[in-house]
Amino acid sequence: MQSTSSKVTFGKSIGFRKELNRRVEAYFEAENISPRDNPAMYLKTAIIVVWVVSAWTFVIFGPDVTWMKLAGCIVLGLGVSAVGFNISHDGNHGGYSKYGWVNYLCGLTHDAIGVSSYLWKFRHNVLHHTYTNILGHDVEIHGDELVRMCPSMEHRWYHRYQHFFIWFIYPFIPYYWSIADVQTMLFKRQYHDHAIPKPSWVDIATLLAFKAFGVAVFLLIPIAVGYSPLEAVAGATIVYMTHGLVACVIFMLAHVIEPAEFFDVNHLNIEDEWAIAQVKTTVDFAPKNPIITWYVGGLNYQAIHHLFPQVCHIHYPKIAPIVAEVCEEFGVKYAVHETFFGALAANYRWLKKMSVAPRSEAIEQLTA
Repeated sequence: MQSTSSKVTFGKSIGFRKELNRRVEAYFEAENISPRDNPAMYLKTAIIVVWVVSAWTFVIFGPDVTWMKLAGCIVLGLGVSAVGFNISHDGNHGGYSKYGWVNYLCGLTHDAIGVSSYLWKFRHNVLHHTYTNILGHDVEIHGDELVRMCPSMEHRWYHRYQHFFIWFIYPFIPYYWSIADVQTMLFKRQYHDHAIPKPSWVDIATLLAFKAFGVAVFLLIPIAVGYSPLEAVAGATIVYMTHGLVACVIFMLAHVIEPAEFFDVNHLNIEDEWAIAQVKTTVDFAPKNPIITWYVGGLNYQAIHHLFPQVCHIHYPKIAPIVAEVCEEFGVKYAVHETFFGALAANYRWLKKMSVAPRSEAIEQLTA
């Protein structure tokens, strides 16, 4: 899939990406391991699938105790995010397996949890990964102007409160994704000025079939076994609000955070070669926390992921020192927050900084 209207250009290669690729390839050869199709990933997939199925079964058929049901919904929501971070993400990037059909099936788990894999691969793989932190091209940082994530975005009056209200918006984002997918696939057919490749009838049928699947799993089946419609809706809401909060926070810690860079939307001739731009616009966090690394599918190694999206994420902790070494040799800053809460604080500071109108806009607002 290719964007049809990008005017962004990157600088000539200075050998950074070439050297990175050479050393990472040498690592896999020296260790005699494959970048994809790893037993550890198969095991991890099995654990996450059992987690989600078990949590859903417990909520639907477990003891009729309210607090247990509520806890079960939260655990299920965390499992839904685990599916997205790990199975869906690697599959849709082609980083799960060397076999395209395996990646495709893993990618369909995105549809199963409410996000169109077809649109995701264009919005995320093409627009976000190619034009990271470039407003007007990277859809992920646009946010339909609800949140001001970068300096070149127009400031609106409600942005002054964004570092407070954003935490209450995250839980509702999965509902937005679900509705926006249908609208975009069937009617809008573009992100900004980037036309979406025309979906086939199979792509559209897949989208609608999985939307129906979600309704059946989270509403119709619970109602069929005796839950009231209100109880079914409440349970589904808790699950997806949990998922939304977790998924959105993890994304924000990767790009919308100090010291990640944003490129000026009015100056799209980027001086850096593409790979260097990726390092400058991403931030890693909590690299020494194995629990977070396992749960978020290595997305705390965001710079590594952007440089090697088709490598299974279980290798990121070993690749990170190689990237750090090459960055030091080429004078490229590789930003890392050592803890999760340190990254969370940095994200809050950035959102607060972006909540303040630039001086020119502030003057215009006062004189209007």
